Amino acid sequence: MSDSDFLAPTSFIDSAAPNVVAFARAAVDGVDDDVTRAVRLYYAVRDRIVYTPYCDYRAPDTFRASTVLGKGAGFCVGKAALLAAVARAVDVPARVGFADVRNHLCTPRLRELVGGDVFYFHGYTELQVGGRWVKATPAFDRALCDRFGVRALEFDGRDDSLFHPYDASGRRHMEYLRDRGVYADVPVAEIVATFCEKYPKLVSETTPAAPTQFAAEAEESR
Repeated sequence: MSDSDFLAPTSFIDSAAPNVVAFARAAVDGVDDDVTRAVRLYYAVRDRIVYTPYCDYRAPDTFRASTVLGKGAGFCVGKAALLAAVARAVDVPARVGFADVRNHLCTPRLRELVGGDVFYFHGYTELQVGGRWVKATPAFDRALCDRFGVRALEFDGRDDSLFHPYDASGRRHMEYLRDRGVYADVPVAEIVATFCEKYPKLVSETTPAAPTQFAAEAEESR
């Protein structure tokens, strides 16, 4: 693939959507260098979009950048798609990557729905900055991290930013088990099939949940 493949709009990384373009331009207004633009976009997505794992995983819009932005909330894959989309909207090549991870800090409700602490297809974003690809993970917003007692993940635009292995108290937080590679668009069919196999209770959960419910659970479980 060429860089142009990581600049063009796709079905789920819909970087030409008007709300995506407006959000991206506002975030980088007055900034010319790609490093600073990448950093600003990262923090805008990380903190202005609430993280929630309680989504309708059978709905394609759950994975679409413009919809996540419109809702102001999404899970890791949707937020990774959004970061890739806003980057492409201002001519920063971007793609999405996935890994299976073990998350040692999880709310009791989510753990029960997932059936353990292994999370498949955890999403992150790769941005091409200064001629090289760097990883950035905008999933957990700062407010959620504060409630969990986890250090918010920082990004300097130059070095990979995945997940701290320990939380603010030194407890094991997250470890990567398997890298599933990078994509020009979100492989929704594959992700949904995996979730249906591994998380049948989570996928079939139909009770509506507010975007802030997971944060409330995190605070209760500390």
